[in-house]
Amino acid sequence: MTPVLSKRATRGAPERRSPEARLDEAVGLAAAIDLEVVFQATVPLSEIRPATYLGTGKVEEIEGVVRAEAVDLVFFDAALSPVQQRNLEKAWSTKVVDRTALILEIFGTRARTKEGTLQVELAHLNYQRSRLVRSWTHLERQRGGFGFLGGPGETQIEADRRLIGERIVRIEKELEQVKRTRGLHRKSRKKVPYPVVALVGYTNAGKSTLFNRLTRAEVMAQDLLFATLDPTLRAVALPHGTRIILSDTVGFISELPTQLVAAFRATLEEVLEADVILHVRDISHPDTEAQAADVADVLTDLGVDPQPGGRVVEVWNKIDRLSPEEREQVANQVQRLASLDGPVPVSALTGEGTDDLLALIEQRITSDRVTVEVTLPAEDGEGLGWLYRHGEVLERSTDEAGAVHVALRLPPDRAHLVARRFGARRVHPL
Repeated sequence: MTPVLSKRATRGAPERRSPEARLDEAVGLAAAIDLEVVFQATVPLSEIRPATYLGTGKVEEIEGVVRAEAVDLVFFDAALSPVQQRNLEKAWSTKVVDRTALILEIFGTRARTKEGTLQVELAHLNYQRSRLVRSWTHLERQRGGFGFLGGPGETQIEADRRLIGERIVRIEKELEQVKRTRGLHRKSRKKVPYPVVALVGYTNAGKSTLFNRLTRAEVMAQDLLFATLDPTLRAVALPHGTRIILSDTVGFISELPTQLVAAFRATLEEVLEADVILHVRDISHPDTEAQAADVADVLTDLGVDPQPGGRVVEVWNKIDRLSPEEREQVANQVQRLASLDGPVPVSALTGEGTDDLLALIEQRITSDRVTVEVTLPAEDGEGLGWLYRHGEVLERSTDEAGAVHVALRLPPDRAHLVARRFGARRVHPL
């Protein structure tokens, strides 16, 4: 597959990124789905043409490139209307996809869990329905993705509104069942006093590499956009024994298709309920500030206050890529912002700074917890097990009479449960 990448800059609202940075990201999107880029360009526009998006001269210029390079696909890093897409395909005699279609294709090839697959297919169908009648292959495809890019052995089926609508209804019912199951899992986790810490960040910021570093897991971590799509959970022991559940999530991106924002909201429920949210930033990226602003926008849309000092802690990743001068600048910035409990500079690749990060997480998790002391008869094994299930046991000892003394830390709302079960005289705040 050999695409032409066309990147645009238009007059109007100010861009967070330079045209060159947007083009680099567009090339990254193509690379994420193994497309060979034979031509790339930024196209400045004074106005958007309703029929072809680009002006006539630019359409003819790109037509020459398409013919000279025998291009199979043109990726347009913008949202094209059905009419614009159809007219450009006719003018260039090749397949044309816009930003939404390509991101959906990437998600379609990466989703692994049932929930992820259903969510992507729902987003794909909503996208197709917005195009009235298009070709789709989700029932008969022989490869990953959703057929936007075509492929050998695929059959294209003309889908009408009724067929798409019926499939959407079925998927939504299946998703509801999956969400109920996830809800039950979250409810069962709440019975165990493990706080949830969620990783969020711009795609390719290094979340999965950091997740692997902290959990010693082997989640897919590659230098690709959207390397992680499905949420992954692992238990982690912090320096002083506190256990947490760490959640890795899908990476955010600017101008995420609205269909995917809605479809992946369930995936981000772990973020909504997290006790601490780690906003992982690629501090070495030239557009790190713009990426951080995009992540803040998504968090705000989800109802999460993105400002540091609340639940959000900024993690400045990839410091191993910085020059000595840049590292010094970052150190000065960190010192100025230290009062906000962050940011924490780390290298997920080398492990530098991760001990400081774990210590900060533990400090945030335990800052509002109550420490109590409980004395149990030697024969009360059931009560001892109950304490281990409902609190974080810090110390345990047995006196000469056989009584068991347990010091444990737990959320304030659980302290009364301990008092009620073991008697107020046996519970003493330390």
